[in-house]
Amino acid sequence: MYNVVKANITDLDNIVQIDSDVIGNTSRRVFIRNAIDMGRCIVVQEEKNIVGFLIYDTNFFDCSFISLVIVSPSKRRKGYASLLIEYMLNNAPTVKVFSSTNCTNVRMQKVFEANGFIQSGNIENLDEGDPEIIYFNSN
Repeated sequence: MYNVVKANITDLDNIVQIDSDVIGNTSRRVFIRNAIDMGRCIVVQEEKNIVGFLIYDTNFFDCSFISLVIVSPSKRRKGYASLLIEYMLNNAPTVKVFSSTNCTNVRMQKVFEANGFIQSGNIENLDEGDPEIIYFNSN
Protein backbone atom coordinates (compact mmCIF):
# COMPACT_ATOMS: atom_id res chain seq x y z
CA MET A 1 0.00 0.00 0.00
CA TYR A 2 1.19 3.49 -0.78
CA ASN A 3 0.44 6.97 0.51
CA VAL A 4 1.31 10.38 -0.99
CA VAL A 5 1.46 13.30 1.46
CA LYS A 6 3.25 16.55 2.13
CA ALA A 7 6.53 15.96 3.91
CA ASN A 8 7.11 17.17 7.43
CA ILE A 9 10.39 17.96 9.14
CA THR A 10 10.58 14.54 10.78
CA ASP A 11 10.95 13.11 7.25
CA LEU A 12 14.09 15.13 6.50
CA ASP A 13 16.71 12.47 7.26
CA ASN A 14 14.89 9.81 5.24
CA ILE A 15 14.45 12.15 2.27
CA VAL A 16 18.09 13.23 2.36
CA GLN A 17 19.16 9.57 2.49
CA ILE A 18 17.17 8.79 -0.67
CA ASP A 19 18.65 11.86 -2.37
CA SER A 20 22.15 10.81 -1.30
CA ASP A 21 21.56 7.30 -2.65
CA VAL A 22 20.88 8.90 -6.04
CA ILE A 23 23.42 11.74 -6.22
CA GLY A 24 26.13 10.35 -3.92
CA ASN A 25 26.16 13.12 -1.31
CA THR A 26 24.00 15.18 1.06
CA SER A 27 24.66 18.55 -0.57
CA ARG A 28 20.94 19.32 -1.03
CA ARG A 29 20.03 18.90 2.66
CA VAL A 30 19.39 22.63 3.24
CA PHE A 31 17.45 22.89 -0.04
CA ILE A 32 15.27 19.92 0.98
CA ARG A 33 14.77 21.29 4.50
CA ASN A 34 13.67 24.66 3.09
CA ALA A 35 11.21 22.93 0.74
CA ILE A 36 9.72 20.99 3.65
CA ASP A 37 9.50 24.16 5.76
CA MET A 38 7.67 25.93 2.90
CA GLY A 39 5.26 23.01 2.34
CA ARG A 40 6.69 22.31 -1.11
CA CYS A 41 7.97 18.78 -0.62
CA ILE A 42 5.76 15.76 -1.27
CA VAL A 43 6.66 12.19 -0.34
CA VAL A 44 5.40 8.81 -1.44
CA GLN A 45 5.39 6.09 1.17
CA GLU A 46 5.28 2.34 0.73
CA GLU A 47 4.18 0.60 3.93
CA LYS A 48 4.93 3.87 5.81
CA ASN A 49 8.52 4.00 4.47
CA ILE A 50 9.40 6.95 2.24
CA VAL A 51 10.46 5.70 -1.18
CA GLY A 52 10.47 8.95 -3.14
CA PHE A 53 9.90 12.69 -3.05
CA LEU A 54 9.04 15.67 -5.22
CA ILE A 55 10.00 19.31 -4.64
CA TYR A 56 8.40 22.26 -6.40
CA ASP A 57 8.22 26.03 -6.24
CA THR A 58 6.13 28.79 -7.79
CA ASN A 59 8.92 31.13 -8.90
CA PHE A 60 8.85 30.14 -12.58
CA PHE A 61 6.89 33.08 -14.04
CA ASP A 62 4.30 32.63 -11.24
CA CYS A 63 3.75 29.01 -12.30
CA SER A 64 4.49 25.81 -10.42
CA PHE A 65 7.81 24.23 -11.35
CA ILE A 66 8.73 20.71 -10.31
CA SER A 67 12.43 20.96 -9.58
CA LEU A 68 13.09 17.44 -8.29
CA VAL A 69 11.46 14.04 -8.59
CA ILE A 70 13.60 11.44 -6.83
CA VAL A 71 12.73 7.80 -6.23
CA SER A 72 14.93 5.39 -4.29
CA PRO A 73 16.97 3.36 -6.79
CA SER A 74 15.59 0.08 -5.42
CA LYS A 75 11.99 1.31 -5.90
CA ARG A 76 12.19 2.64 -9.45
CA ARG A 77 9.93 1.52 -12.30
CA LYS A 78 7.04 0.86 -9.93
CA GLY A 79 5.03 4.02 -10.68
CA TYR A 80 6.14 6.09 -7.68
CA ALA A 81 7.33 9.06 -9.77
CA SER A 82 3.95 9.11 -11.51
CA LEU A 83 2.14 9.01 -8.16
CA LEU A 84 4.12 12.03 -6.99
CA ILE A 85 3.46 13.92 -10.22
CA GLU A 86 -0.24 13.04 -10.17
CA TYR A 87 -0.54 14.32 -6.60
CA MET A 88 1.27 17.51 -7.63
CA LEU A 89 -0.98 18.09 -10.62
CA ASN A 90 -4.11 17.56 -8.51
CA ASN A 91 -2.90 19.89 -5.74
CA ALA A 92 -0.79 22.45 -7.58
CA PRO A 93 -1.20 26.03 -6.37
CA THR A 94 -1.19 27.25 -9.99
CA VAL A 95 -2.98 26.18 -13.17
CA LYS A 96 0.22 25.74 -15.16
CA VAL A 97 2.88 23.27 -14.04
CA PHE A 98 6.33 23.09 -15.62
CA SER A 99 9.34 20.87 -15.12
CA SER A 100 12.47 19.88 -17.00
CA THR A 101 14.95 17.11 -17.58
CA ASN A 102 18.09 16.60 -19.62
CA CYS A 103 17.89 15.35 -23.21
CA THR A 104 19.83 12.26 -22.12
CA ASN A 105 17.31 11.40 -19.37
CA VAL A 106 14.96 9.41 -21.57
CA ARG A 107 13.42 7.61 -18.59
CA MET A 108 12.20 10.90 -17.05
CA GLN A 109 11.01 12.15 -20.43
CA LYS A 110 8.77 9.08 -20.65
CA VAL A 111 7.44 9.73 -17.12
CA PHE A 112 6.51 13.31 -18.03
CA GLU A 113 4.84 12.26 -21.28
CA ALA A 114 2.92 9.47 -19.52
CA ASN A 115 1.59 12.10 -17.10
CA GLY A 116 0.27 14.45 -19.77
CA PHE A 117 3.22 16.82 -20.06
CA ILE A 118 4.25 18.19 -23.43
CA GLN A 119 7.57 19.62 -24.50
CA SER A 120 7.65 23.39 -24.25
CA GLY A 121 11.20 24.29 -25.25
CA ASN A 122 14.88 23.72 -24.57
CA ILE A 123 17.58 25.45 -22.59
CA GLU A 124 21.18 25.18 -23.70
CA ASN A 125 24.31 25.50 -21.57
CA LEU A 126 23.05 24.29 -18.19
CA ASP A 127 24.85 20.95 -18.55
CA GLU A 128 27.45 21.20 -21.30
CA GLY A 129 26.40 19.13 -24.30
CA ASP A 130 23.15 17.95 -22.68
CA PRO A 131 20.33 20.48 -23.24
CA GLU A 132 17.46 20.71 -20.78
CA ILE A 133 13.95 19.99 -22.11
CA ILE A 134 11.18 22.07 -20.53
CA TYR A 135 7.87 20.28 -20.00
CA PHE A 136 4.41 21.78 -19.46
CA ASN A 137 1.08 20.56 -18.10
CA SER A 138 -2.04 22.67 -17.61
CA ASN A 139 -3.75 20.34 -15.12
